Amino acid sequence: MSEETKKTKIGYYPGCAITKCSTSEEYGTSVLGVSRVIGPELVEIDDWNCCGASSAHATNHKLSTALSVRNISLAEKDGYDEVLAPCPMCSQRLIVSQDDVENDEKLREEVEDAIEMPISRNVKVSNYLEIVKNYSMDEIAEKQKKKPEGLKIASYYGCLLVRPPKILKFDDPENPKTMDDIVKAIGAEAVDWEFKTNCCGGGFTLSKPDIVIKLTHDILEGAIDAGANAIAVACPMCHANLDMRQQAIEKEYGRKFNLPIVYISELIGLALGLKPKDLGMDKHFIDTDSVIDTFSDIEK
Repeated sequence: MSEETKKTKIGYYPGCAITKCSTSEEYGTSVLGVSRVIGPELVEIDDWNCCGASSAHATNHKLSTALSVRNISLAEKDGYDEVLAPCPMCSQRLIVSQDDVENDEKLREEVEDAIEMPISRNVKVSNYLEIVKNYSMDEIAEKQKKKPEGLKIASYYGCLLVRPPKILKFDDPENPKTMDDIVKAIGAEAVDWEFKTNCCGGGFTLSKPDIVIKLTHDILEGAIDAGANAIAVACPMCHANLDMRQQAIEKEYGRKFNLPIVYISELIGLALGLKPKDLGMDKHFIDTDSVIDTFSDIEK
């Protein structure tokens, strides 16, 4: 680990979905496990609160903005100039809310009054792919213990990592490459496919499951047609839709995919030699052994 990465401490905003005993616990487990090996050091923000994703911003703009920017202000109070929010729903809400108060003085005053603290202007909010790209690519190469053989990954970014592009300013919104670069860095093949930023229907998960089944079916089919034997994600909602709905998709379309859906942090962890169970890979609906079994020790 480089001296610069050793010294780097970043505020960690886990959000509701990836904390222990939550629906996507394995994402948080693998993110923290990987950071302990290759950095940067992640320190959980004290007294953080729900950011309001995904419904609060549609019901009360002021409240949802206050929920988000309070976390950023707490991070600044704790001395951090960068915050990692691994969940794209969270990182998007934090960044959009930060932009909203920056461009609306009245809203800023109302939100500051609500949270009873100044709103930070200097904290950068980053998603997980940014953190890996900006701090850990050299460390992956230095610390890698296992390499996959014949593993073809479809990198799935979904909607929220790249949109709205003018505010998030992350990667190419039509053809992002950051996750693909990480996949290649661990020795897997990143397949070229057309569905990497298509919506999985996360916002309709409960209200219109028929739409979600159609959207997720098309994504799974696109990955298979491109030759992938697994899909990598960096979003709890995307993972839930693609992982747990495959049985419903089989019933609707008469096609069995059995395609593993893995977090990019889990793939990095496997490459670093971390145990699959310690990464939470035993908690998936679709068995991940076919991915795990491609990794073998690198001959020194």
